[in-house]
Amino acid sequence: MIRLTRRYRFSASHRLHSSELSEADNVQLYGKCNNPHGHGHDYLLEITAQGPLDATGRVLNPATLDGLVAHYVLKDLDHSNLNEDVPDFSALVPTSENLTIAIEQRLRGAWKSAFPGEWPRLDAIRLRETKRNGFELLA
Repeated sequence: MIRLTRRYRFSASHRLHSSELSEADNVQLYGKCNNPHGHGHDYLLEITAQGPLDATGRVLNPATLDGLVAHYVLKDLDHSNLNEDVPDFSALVPTSENLTIAIEQRLRGAWKSAFPGEWPRLDAIRLRETKRNGFELLA
């Protein structure tokens, strides 16, 4: 099996705040990330797919993956306020962990429309939020 990883960048803002917690508990749990005005990140997203080589000698057509990510991920997330603009977070705190899961769900739901065969398969999603914080979901 060969793995192919493509990188994408997007910018988004969010506020980490749970309506199920008191204001004091939110501040204690999320610290500066609970700022009522929110804060932003320049995210680095990596999508990894795996599979055998096809007749063209590739795992997949990168342009097809780029189109899938652009339509189902970047279109809604780039330059958005995750709390207010993205329905995935209407009742969910937009932590980077939850954002990684939301991206995986979006891609998994649309994967077969772009890649109808058995291969390639979605293998991993990595989201880098800051120089110190990165998250990985093995699909």
